[in-house]
Amino acid sequence: MGIMTQTELEKLIHDISNNIFKKPFIDEVRFNNRLRTTGGRYIPSQRVIELNPKYYTELGYDEFVGIIKHELCHYHLHIEGKGYQHRDPEFKQLLKETNSPRHCNPLPSIQKEYRYKYQCTNCGYIYPRKKRMNLKQYRCGKCKGTLILLQGNHP
Repeated sequence: MGIMTQTELEKLIHDISNNIFKKPFIDEVRFNNRLRTTGGRYIPSQRVIELNPKYYTELGYDEFVGIIKHELCHYHLHIEGKGYQHRDPEFKQLLKETNSPRHCNPLPSIQKEYRYKYQCTNCGYIYPRKKRMNLKQYRCGKCKGTLILLQGNHP
């Protein structure tokens, strides 16, 4: 997957906004190489969408389009004066209507940094972590089951 130019990015976000949201995107979009743990962000005070180019090069076009749709949900709700934050019902509803992801997948290049892997004994969900967790303090966020260490070393 090659590098996307600024012009291609602007065309893509305008196309997605017009075709999926049926509304124009009239503000600024740009790449931000300094974003580390997220695919993109919307800055309401500047009405700017910033996107992480690594998501396009490492995870591909479809994942990148999902991130753009997610950020456009923030953008369009904000400029219409509606609830645009993750906790707002209007935001959650627009994510559903536009088939936009709630969160982006972790980058493969970042995933390699996880030293610990925990698993829920009840539902089997796996939690990769950079830092060690006290298993007496934490439970599974999905089903409240107990966690066990799969990978890493505890003293």
